[in-house]
Amino acid sequence: MASLIEALNVKKRTLFEYENIPYVCMDWEVSTPTARGGQTLVRLKMRNLLNGAVFEKTFKAGDKFKEPDLQKVPASYLYSDNDGSYFLDQETFETLNLNEDMVGNALEVLVDGTIVELLKYNGNPIGLELPMHVELTVQYAEPGAKGDSSSGSVTKIVRMETGLEMKVPLFIKEGEKIKVATEGRTFAGRA
Repeated sequence: MASLIEALNVKKRTLFEYENIPYVCMDWEVSTPTARGGQTLVRLKMRNLLNGAVFEKTFKAGDKFKEPDLQKVPASYLYSDNDGSYFLDQETFETLNLNEDMVGNALEVLVDGTIVELLKYNGNPIGLELPMHVELTVQYAEPGAKGDSSSGSVTKIVRMETGLEMKVPLFIKEGEKIKVATEGRTFAGRA
Protein backbone atom coordinates (compact mmCIF):
# COMPACT_ATOMS: atom_id res chain seq x y z
CA MET A 1 0.00 0.00 0.00
CA ALA A 2 1.37 3.38 -0.98
CA SER A 3 1.89 5.76 1.91
CA LEU A 4 -0.22 8.89 2.25
CA ILE A 5 1.11 12.44 2.26
CA GLU A 6 -0.73 15.15 4.18
CA ALA A 7 -1.28 18.43 2.33
CA LEU A 8 0.58 20.25 5.13
CA ASN A 9 3.70 18.15 4.39
CA VAL A 10 3.76 18.88 0.64
CA LYS A 11 6.74 21.08 -0.23
CA LYS A 12 8.51 22.08 -3.47
CA ARG A 13 9.31 19.10 -5.73
CA THR A 14 7.09 16.72 -3.72
CA LEU A 15 5.45 14.17 -5.99
CA PHE A 16 1.87 13.23 -5.16
CA GLU A 17 -1.27 11.80 -6.74
CA TYR A 18 -4.50 13.79 -6.84
CA GLU A 19 -7.62 12.38 -8.54
CA ASN A 20 -5.50 9.50 -9.93
CA ILE A 21 -3.09 11.85 -11.72
CA PRO A 22 0.56 12.40 -10.69
CA TYR A 23 1.59 15.95 -9.81
CA VAL A 24 4.73 17.74 -8.68
CA CYS A 25 4.51 20.68 -6.30
CA MET A 26 6.08 23.81 -7.77
CA ASP A 27 5.29 26.14 -4.86
CA TRP A 28 3.27 26.10 -1.66
CA GLU A 29 1.84 28.50 0.87
CA VAL A 30 0.27 27.75 4.27
CA SER A 31 -2.52 29.99 5.60
CA THR A 32 -3.18 29.70 9.30
CA PRO A 33 -6.47 31.13 10.53
CA THR A 34 -6.63 34.01 12.96
CA ALA A 35 -9.96 32.94 14.43
CA ARG A 36 -10.25 29.96 16.75
CA GLY A 37 -11.67 26.92 15.09
CA GLY A 38 -10.60 28.08 11.63
CA GLN A 39 -8.88 25.55 9.39
CA THR A 40 -5.29 25.72 8.23
CA LEU A 41 -5.24 25.82 4.44
CA VAL A 42 -2.46 24.87 2.04
CA ARG A 43 -2.32 26.53 -1.38
CA LEU A 44 -0.36 24.45 -3.87
CA LYS A 45 0.97 25.44 -7.27
CA MET A 46 1.13 22.07 -8.98
CA ARG A 47 2.09 20.68 -12.37
CA ASN A 48 0.32 17.72 -13.93
CA LEU A 49 3.06 15.24 -14.90
CA LEU A 50 0.97 13.72 -17.71
CA ASN A 51 0.13 16.86 -19.68
CA GLY A 52 2.28 19.60 -18.10
CA ALA A 53 -0.70 21.78 -17.08
CA VAL A 54 0.07 24.10 -14.15
CA PHE A 55 -2.56 25.42 -11.76
CA GLU A 56 -3.12 26.42 -8.15
CA LYS A 57 -5.50 24.71 -5.76
CA THR A 58 -6.23 25.13 -2.06
CA PHE A 59 -6.50 22.11 0.24
CA LYS A 60 -7.24 21.62 3.92
CA ALA A 61 -4.10 20.85 5.94
CA GLY A 62 -5.36 17.34 6.76
CA ASP A 63 -6.19 16.34 3.17
CA LYS A 64 -4.19 13.28 2.16
CA PHE A 65 -2.60 12.34 -1.14
CA LYS A 66 -1.30 8.99 -2.32
CA GLU A 67 2.30 8.63 -3.40
CA PRO A 68 2.24 8.09 -7.17
CA ASP A 69 3.63 4.90 -8.72
CA LEU A 70 6.56 6.80 -10.21
CA GLN A 71 9.99 5.44 -10.97
CA LYS A 72 13.04 7.37 -12.04
CA VAL A 73 15.37 5.39 -14.24
CA PRO A 74 18.61 6.57 -15.81
CA ALA A 75 18.46 6.82 -19.59
CA SER A 76 20.78 8.19 -22.24
CA TYR A 77 19.57 10.45 -25.03
CA LEU A 78 19.96 8.87 -28.46
CA TYR A 79 18.33 11.10 -31.10
CA SER A 80 15.13 12.86 -32.17
CA ASP A 81 13.06 12.66 -35.33
CA ASN A 82 9.49 13.47 -36.45
CA ASP A 83 8.10 10.66 -34.27
CA GLY A 84 9.67 11.90 -31.03
CA SER A 85 12.86 11.63 -29.00
CA TYR A 86 14.54 8.32 -28.24
CA PHE A 87 16.23 7.32 -25.00
CA LEU A 88 18.04 4.13 -23.98
CA ASP A 89 16.94 2.84 -20.55
CA GLN A 90 20.23 2.17 -18.73
CA GLU A 91 18.69 -0.65 -16.64
CA THR A 92 16.71 -2.67 -19.20
CA PHE A 93 18.51 -1.43 -22.37
CA GLU A 94 15.11 -0.85 -23.91
CA THR A 95 14.69 2.05 -26.35
CA LEU A 96 11.92 4.37 -25.22
CA ASN A 97 10.18 7.01 -27.34
CA LEU A 98 8.95 10.23 -25.72
CA ASN A 99 6.72 12.61 -27.63
CA GLU A 100 7.27 16.36 -27.94
CA ASP A 101 5.02 17.20 -24.96
CA MET A 102 6.95 14.83 -22.67
CA VAL A 103 10.34 16.25 -23.67
CA GLY A 104 9.31 19.92 -23.69
CA ASN A 105 12.24 22.27 -24.29
CA ALA A 106 14.84 19.78 -22.99
CA LEU A 107 16.23 19.35 -26.52
CA GLU A 108 17.91 22.76 -26.07
CA VAL A 109 20.45 21.09 -23.77
CA LEU A 110 20.48 17.44 -24.92
CA VAL A 111 23.32 15.97 -26.98
CA ASP A 112 23.91 12.31 -27.84
CA GLY A 113 24.73 10.29 -24.73
CA THR A 114 23.46 12.79 -22.15
CA ILE A 115 22.21 10.86 -19.11
CA VAL A 116 18.80 11.98 -17.84
CA GLU A 117 16.32 10.63 -15.29
CA LEU A 118 13.35 9.17 -17.16
CA LEU A 119 10.09 9.41 -15.23
CA LYS A 120 7.80 6.39 -15.54
CA TYR A 121 4.22 6.33 -14.24
CA ASN A 122 2.73 2.84 -13.88
CA GLY A 123 5.64 1.57 -16.02
CA ASN A 124 5.12 3.99 -18.93
CA PRO A 125 7.44 6.93 -19.67
CA ILE A 126 5.78 10.31 -19.02
CA GLY A 127 8.69 12.74 -18.94
CA LEU A 128 12.26 13.36 -17.93
CA GLU A 129 14.39 15.24 -15.45
CA LEU A 130 17.55 16.89 -16.70
CA PRO A 131 20.84 16.81 -14.80
CA MET A 132 21.80 20.05 -12.98
CA HIS A 133 24.49 20.84 -15.60
CA VAL A 134 25.36 19.65 -19.09
CA GLU A 135 28.46 20.19 -21.18
CA LEU A 136 27.84 21.78 -24.57
CA THR A 137 30.18 22.97 -27.32
CA VAL A 138 30.02 26.59 -28.48
CA GLN A 139 29.16 26.47 -32.17
CA TYR A 140 29.21 30.22 -32.85
CA ALA A 141 30.55 33.06 -30.71
CA GLU A 142 30.57 36.75 -31.52
CA PRO A 143 34.05 38.19 -31.22
CA GLY A 144 34.37 40.03 -27.91
CA ALA A 145 35.87 43.49 -28.29
CA LYS A 146 38.28 44.69 -25.62
CA GLY A 147 36.87 47.46 -23.52
CA ASP A 148 33.37 46.54 -24.64
CA SER A 149 31.91 47.03 -21.18
CA SER A 150 30.15 50.33 -21.72
CA SER A 151 26.77 48.74 -21.08
CA GLY A 152 27.98 47.48 -17.70
CA SER A 153 27.64 43.81 -18.63
CA VAL A 154 30.65 42.04 -20.04
CA THR A 155 28.85 39.22 -21.82
CA LYS A 156 28.16 38.20 -25.38
CA ILE A 157 25.66 35.90 -27.07
CA VAL A 158 26.80 32.47 -28.26
CA ARG A 159 24.99 29.64 -30.04
CA MET A 160 25.51 26.15 -28.71
CA GLU A 161 25.66 22.93 -30.76
CA THR A 162 21.99 22.29 -29.89
CA GLY A 163 20.89 25.69 -31.21
CA LEU A 164 20.48 27.21 -27.73
CA GLU A 165 21.52 30.87 -27.60
CA MET A 166 22.74 32.25 -24.30
CA LYS A 167 24.91 34.92 -22.67
CA VAL A 168 28.45 34.01 -21.66
CA PRO A 169 31.55 35.96 -20.53
CA LEU A 170 33.63 37.62 -23.27
CA PHE A 171 36.53 35.13 -22.93
CA ILE A 172 34.50 32.15 -24.25
CA LYS A 173 35.52 31.18 -27.79
CA GLU A 174 34.03 29.15 -30.61
CA GLY A 175 34.64 25.40 -30.26
CA GLU A 176 35.03 25.61 -26.47
CA LYS A 177 33.07 23.28 -24.15
CA ILE A 178 31.17 24.98 -21.36
CA LYS A 179 28.93 23.89 -18.50
CA VAL A 180 25.32 25.04 -18.82
CA ALA A 181 22.88 25.10 -15.89
CA THR A 182 19.83 23.29 -17.25
CA GLU A 183 17.27 25.03 -15.04
CA GLY A 184 17.91 28.60 -16.20
CA ARG A 185 19.90 27.80 -19.36
CA THR A 186 22.75 29.92 -17.98
CA PHE A 187 26.53 29.78 -18.16
CA ALA A 188 27.94 27.76 -15.23
CA GLY A 189 31.65 27.67 -16.08
CA ARG A 190 34.15 26.11 -18.40
CA ALA A 191 33.96 22.36 -18.84
